Amino acid sequence: MSESTTAPTVWPELTPLSEDECWSLLRSAALGRLATAAKGLVDIFPVNYLIHEGTILFRTAPGSKLFSLASAPLVAFEADSFDGRWHSSVVVHGRANVLEDPSDIEASGIRYLVSWSHTPKSNFVRITPTDITGRKVDRSAFTAPDLV
Repeated sequence: MSESTTAPTVWPELTPLSEDECWSLLRSAALGRLATAAKGLVDIFPVNYLIHEGTILFRTAPGSKLFSLASAPLVAFEADSFDGRWHSSVVVHGRANVLEDPSDIEASGIRYLVSWSHTPKSNFVRITPTDITGRKVDRSAFTAPDLV
């Protein structure tokens, strides 16, 4: 922080989100970030996703993301939103697995999720949460100099 940066005199309170609020945010956001850790490396991938029966689903192409999930299936997933006043963030910890069963793939609806990337994404991944937390902060408590 530089000397010319002014911090707010009172920091706004971080408000925890209920589990229902967390799922609501996850349903309304279309883009999240997948954190993986394989072979001593941590990586983050932006993914568009959908929610189905308490799980997070996304498509992926063969490559580093799929390799990371196969060798280290414990992941973190994050999504956030900003409505002009409240900035909310949800973090999900869980286990990722590649969907193999055609009836499971069809029932999940993941086949119809259109990737935001032009790269063909023929692998379908499900994250089954083990933990979900969220919080929000009232951004109106900050003034313009506070955001520098």
